[in-house]
Amino acid sequence: MYLTSEVKKDIFKEYGKSEFDTGSSEGQISLFTFRIQHLTGHLKANKKDSFTRRSLVRLVGKRRRLLDYLKERDIERYRNIIKKLNLRK
Repeated sequence: MYLTSEVKKDIFKEYGKSEFDTGSSEGQISLFTFRIQHLTGHLKANKKDSFTRRSLVRLVGKRRRLLDYLKERDIERYRNIIKKLNLRK
């Protein structure tokens, strides 16, 4: 399995407030980004996997909604997470 509990803890520790704070927007966005990168790699090897493609599109939409929420609430936190994850050019 690519997403073990240790990997999740590391992600939340690095991008969230702590490893146990799984509800912060930054932690969720970073987890979604990790999953999106994994699914993108999977789809490069398996082009006809339509279920995974649908899951990827839904996950990108979830991340986009969370980013929009964070942008509305606190623009500095939004800018920091964008910079850390290199989501914009």
